[in-house]
Amino acid sequence: MLKSSSKISQEERYIAIRNVTWLAITINIFLTLVKIIFGFVGHSQALIADGLHSLSDLLVGLMTLIGAKYSTQPPDLKHPYGHGRIETLVTIAGGALLLLMAAALLIDVQRRLFEPTLLLQPTSISLAAAILSIAIKEAIYQYTMYVAKRVRSPMLQANAWHHRSDAISSMIVFIGVGGSMLGFLWLDAVATIGISFMIGYIGFTLSLPGIYELIDTGLEKEQLIEIKDISLSVNGVIGLHQLRTRKMGIYVLVDLHILVDPHISVSEGHKISDAVRTELMTNMPEITEVLVHIDVENDEFTRTTSNLPNRDKITARLQQNWQSLETAGMIEQITLHYLGGKLTVDIDLPLSLVQNIKEAQLLSERFANLMANDPDIDSLNIYYRNSTHKPIQILKVSELRKLMGGN
Repeated sequence: MLKSSSKISQEERYIAIRNVTWLAITINIFLTLVKIIFGFVGHSQALIADGLHSLSDLLVGLMTLIGAKYSTQPPDLKHPYGHGRIETLVTIAGGALLLLMAAALLIDVQRRLFEPTLLLQPTSISLAAAILSIAIKEAIYQYTMYVAKRVRSPMLQANAWHHRSDAISSMIVFIGVGGSMLGFLWLDAVATIGISFMIGYIGFTLSLPGIYELIDTGLEKEQLIEIKDISLSVNGVIGLHQLRTRKMGIYVLVDLHILVDPHISVSEGHKISDAVRTELMTNMPEITEVLVHIDVENDEFTRTTSNLPNRDKITARLQQNWQSLETAGMIEQITLHYLGGKLTVDIDLPLSLVQNIKEAQLLSERFANLMANDPDIDSLNIYYRNSTHKPIQILKVSELRKLMGGN
């Protein structure tokens, strides 16, 4: 018994695809021989065409086995995102095979229609073969589609539609052969044309989604909305933008930017991004990889800070500006905030450097005045660390009054 698609393992998925494909291959071998042999014996071009259609199913079935085997292999150094695209290529190849088959049949049937002496009258054995094909192919279609939905395999669904196309084409053969037996010899040729167009249409509809996937077409609008809703439900996420998705076989890869509070730590931002990734992969099993970019502002609409200097250049300039200050050597930490196209500098000093609020204010002013002409720094915040009382407490100048009793 097959498990739910969200719980089935890669190995179980491959075994399910392999088993149903081998069943289809066995049936297609039988039907291909029956249709082609009975088509020749029973003088039905339409039945021969139907046999070639079954032959295409046989070839696609073999390709499906190859695709299922290699697409389920785990990621490796050369294929870090896995091998899911092998399934896509097999699906496209299957569709292309049907298109070529349709073209070949149309070329042959037009030759017969323009040369009436080539038209033959089918016999009852062709009619019986068509009825047998209809019953068998519809049954194998139903079973294959059931398994394909369970294991979420577009490749196996493509294979199932090949079986359905065989069942429908056999119905057309039945009509064409029956009409020809009643004296309308051209009906067998017309049935062949109908089968050809049907095969071509199915080949086109199978190939197109795979082509879209190869050019990295994103998910549908409903799925994008679901991804946004799940991401925004995570505590700490205050916005989302630049959501991008692409498919790789049955798998989905997601790339998005989340907005977080600009004053939280880097580690907390990373924790939030991990939570977003976990929630998406838990609630949408088809998502196998999520790349979360952490932003503190929406860089789509706010001024960029890419033109501002990095830490090494800023700290070097600050040290040069403050070289006349002995206390500059006692700075415990420098924190840079790149927000809204501007740069704000926070520095932490030990509280022991000052005895009262006035000294703290004077020292802060000296730091600020010496860097006032820096073209890239918009503002400076100075904090005094109370290392004796509460080691982790950071205080602004305005908060010193409480600690020093108003001095």
